[in-house]
Amino acid sequence: CYIYSLVFHRHDAIIISGTEMARQIQKEIQGDVESWISLGNRRPHLSIILVGNNPASHTYVRKKIRAASAVGICSEIILKPNDVSQEELLDITDRLNMDPRVSGILVQLPLPDHVDERTICNGIAPEKDVDGFHIINMGRLCLDQHCLIPATACAVWEILKRTGIETFGKNVVVAGRSKNVGMPIAMLLHTDGEHERPGGDATVTIAHRYTPKEQLKTHTQLADIIIVAAGECLAAVIWWTVISRVSPAELLACM
Repeated sequence: CYIYSLVFHRHDAIIISGTEMARQIQKEIQGDVESWISLGNRRPHLSIILVGNNPASHTYVRKKIRAASAVGICSEIILKPNDVSQEELLDITDRLNMDPRVSGILVQLPLPDHVDERTICNGIAPEKDVDGFHIINMGRLCLDQHCLIPATACAVWEILKRTGIETFGKNVVVAGRSKNVGMPIAMLLHTDGEHERPGGDATVTIAHRYTPKEQLKTHTQLADIIIVAAGECLAAVIWWTVISRVSPAELLACM
């Protein structure tokens, strides 16, 4: 994963390697896990519920299992057929919620059409909600309180902090309004930096597929930072602009 910090008026591009940053974070988490265990605590355990045979979902889950193993976290996959009932999935989350050996629970999305994703996400105990999708975690995020933050939004925030990109008082455009990516990113960036969960103190504009092209052009011309959190790849790309002018056609192509 690479995050591009573009200075458009000079047509320069500085590539911020997300891969290198991830390696550093992995080392830090590995050290934290070992310190936790050395104090006599149980090794963290992640339970992943995977429904159906969606190839992309299976790929994502394999990567999550590898990432957990790399930092010393135990994990398991609970595989269920595509026709599993919503009631059975809720029974599984209830059991995992009550299991003291389980530190975190993750339900791989998307789920089949007959299962309500929001109901399943809210069936996970907030303190074990690895994805940060539980309504309590989302609510605490909006109230600037400590919570589990959705992964992509958390990654964007970490990249901004670790690369020293200043957000205080800046104009930021977030292209994408999804509840799992665009909205959490916007919440992190616009909230007060002195609150319980410090925010970025930026002025944030959220654009989406129905934002008129001329308005999008105006917003991007005023922006200091543009974050594209939309598109088929479901990746977040950061443009850090200095007196920049971004073509709306370029931005729309990512949405």
